[in-house]
Parts: sequence; C-alpha cells; structure tokens
Amino acid sequence: MERCEECGFDPADLRPPDTVVAIRSFGRRYRAPLTRGLAGEDLDVIVRTSPGPGVWSALEYAVHVSQLFVVFDGRVRAALARAAPDEAVVDWEARVAAAPALDREATAEAVDDAADSLATTLSELNADEWKLPTLTGRAREVPVEELAVIAVHEGSHHLLDVGRVLRAARGR
Repeated sequence: MERCEECGFDPADLRPPDTVVAIRSFGRRYRAPLTRGLAGEDLDVIVRTSPGPGVWSALEYAVHVSQLFVVFDGRVRAALARAAPDEAVVDWEARVAAAPALDREATAEAVDDAADSLATTLSELNADEWKLPTLTGRAREVPVEELAVIAVHEGSHHLLDVGRVLRAARGR
C-alpha cells in the first residue's frame, strides 16, 4: 500500500501494534463530529446533509466506516478459521443505502463498537496470524496485516471526508 495523495495517509511506518491503537481510536475520533455541533445549529440536519449527488453525508460516512470495521473483523476471523468470507465482494454503497434510520449517537456508538471489536481481534493475533491470507472488500487477497493497514487508511480518509461534508453543510 502506498501513501494516499488525497489524505496524506502513509503506511510506511505502521506496524501491527500501531494498527490496533489507530483502529481503537476511531470511536472517539468519529464521536466528536457526530455529536458536538456549533452553537445554534441543528446538528441532526447538518450531519445528514450531503454536499451533492454521489457524496455521502457525514452520518453515512460514519455508517460506512462502522460497517467496514465489522466486515474486516469478520475477514480476520475467517482467515483464522481458514474459511472463506461470507461475501467476496462487498457492495458498500448498497450497505449504506440499506442502513436503518440513522441516529447520531447510535452511529457514533456503532463506530466505537466495531472499531473496538476489530482492534481486539487484531490484538490477539500472533506473528504468524498477521501473515494469514484474507480478502479486501473488493476480493483482493492480502495478508491480515495489510487488511489492518487498509482499515486504518479507510478510517482516516473518511474522517477527512466527514470534515469536508460538515464544512460544506455549514456553508464553509
């Protein structure tokens, strides 16, 4: 995985223990923009506002991240069991579209729970298990270690997206 030019994420120095810490941090990092609004604004409206067609709202990005962590946790567990994941290719757009009515607090809690679960699963791996093959959401085979790095990148990148759409929703 290479440095992301858009968000600046650079996996070069990220080691397995670092991925666990980073993934676990996403619960609190997503909670703030979803639950703390500016004085006088209707945060429920702001977090549900998309800046344009084909762009998710802040709440939808957070739902996606929570779902991604759940799917990746399942992929790591499947790798440990030497089993194939339930679905090889994940339709992330359809998953977000099918999400139940979105609530800011519940979504923040879902990100926290999913991040904690994935981080816990990863923290219990031994050195050989980090090398087990698994699949990305696009069915590309990677070692578990790379899947964890992808999870950190996705969480970081989409947090940047959340900031962008919130600024747009606030007219900034």
